[in-house]
Amino acid sequence: MSGYFSDIAPVRYDPEATGLAFRHYNPDEVVLGKRMEDHLRFAVAYWHSFCWEGGDPFGGQTFDRPWFPADTMALAEARADAAFDFFRILGAPYYCFHDHDVRPEGASLRESRDRLNRIADVFEGKMADGGPKLLWGTANLFSNRRYMAGAATNPDPDIFAYSAATVRAVLEVTHRLNGENYVLWGGREGYETLLNTDLKQERLQAGRFLSMVVEHKHRIGFNGTILIEPKPQEPTKHQYDYDVATVYGFLKDFGLEGEVKVNIEQGHAILAGHSFEHELALAASLGILGSIDMNRNDYQSGWDTDQFPNNTPEAALAYYEILRAGGFTTGGTNFDAKLRRQSLDAEDLVAAHVGAMDICARGLKAAAKMLEDDRLEALRRARYAGWERPDAQAMLADGASLAAIADDAEARGINPQPVSGRQEILENLVNRYV
Repeated sequence: MSGYFSDIAPVRYDPEATGLAFRHYNPDEVVLGKRMEDHLRFAVAYWHSFCWEGGDPFGGQTFDRPWFPADTMALAEARADAAFDFFRILGAPYYCFHDHDVRPEGASLRESRDRLNRIADVFEGKMADGGPKLLWGTANLFSNRRYMAGAATNPDPDIFAYSAATVRAVLEVTHRLNGENYVLWGGREGYETLLNTDLKQERLQAGRFLSMVVEHKHRIGFNGTILIEPKPQEPTKHQYDYDVATVYGFLKDFGLEGEVKVNIEQGHAILAGHSFEHELALAASLGILGSIDMNRNDYQSGWDTDQFPNNTPEAALAYYEILRAGGFTTGGTNFDAKLRRQSLDAEDLVAAHVGAMDICARGLKAAAKMLEDDRLEALRRARYAGWERPDAQAMLADGASLAAIADDAEARGINPQPVSGRQEILENLVNRYV
């Protein structure tokens, strides 16, 4: 290895180390019968780690990377060299990318596709040489000005067609690289004002577009999972994939609930007014939990700050819901997080991921211990135990009627009294683990 990260040694598990090391993440440690690496399935986000230049709404580039601005194929390949060096240092088993991250856009759709395939050739070689696997690929349908009014939901049918061509190219490259999922994030799929928006038309366009993505997946033999990433706002005022519940309603409406799952990001859950664990639990209960983007927001800011996770109790509650749902299948933990714009050094990027992986490992172990001890679940089962009675089950069965239930309640003269929800006791119990 030589280049931008050449002065940094591979990171090892060493709880007693004084320098860069994993203190909690031991890939081979067995948790609930499975290796920790296989539970967490960590992925590095290509865009934030290797493409973001350190700007914010009030100032431009602060990072100086030798492959910036990567507006030529030579610089794109130099960035790929650095990225795969970084993956090896970190020992990350997966990575994720947008097409826009890995190659400069061409003068035409065909040139853009050709450039993407040339970079895929590079990736293939590096992956075959011991590089990480691809957790998921996705198309950037939000940065270019052509997408200012959306991609699939755009009022211009030519932009719909351009978006379809772009997604086809990235889906086929994801398939070629044995990606385990394909993500659609509609950063501009929403509206800024209802005064110029036909909600019914745009929603129909979005549904047909997603249906065609699923059809093409089957046509090319892609066995991975199609994922939608919910987000409520920022950049648009209202987005059609607001949260898990909204996405599920959309999938049901177009008959896609058996074909598409969700990639849930903590920061997006918070923007929607939910907790991360709420979105995970709801997705699991609906059968659409797929993968996660792990990060955090600044709770004093009103936007998606994409910071690396550093809160063990939050991570523990998230992984508790994931483990309760049976754990990941094709999904994993992608760090959709970026450095702070003052963190200028190559070592900062490594340290950010090392700390985040340790936080997730601590959260996973706490969640596993909570599940293993069964105290939370025992209290949950006790709270709903009444529903195991035959008469209670009969109320939920087909053929039960409101009138029959009411007549029976009056005949029995029932006078039920409330029972404590024991929230503080449950919170105290969780705190013993985290």
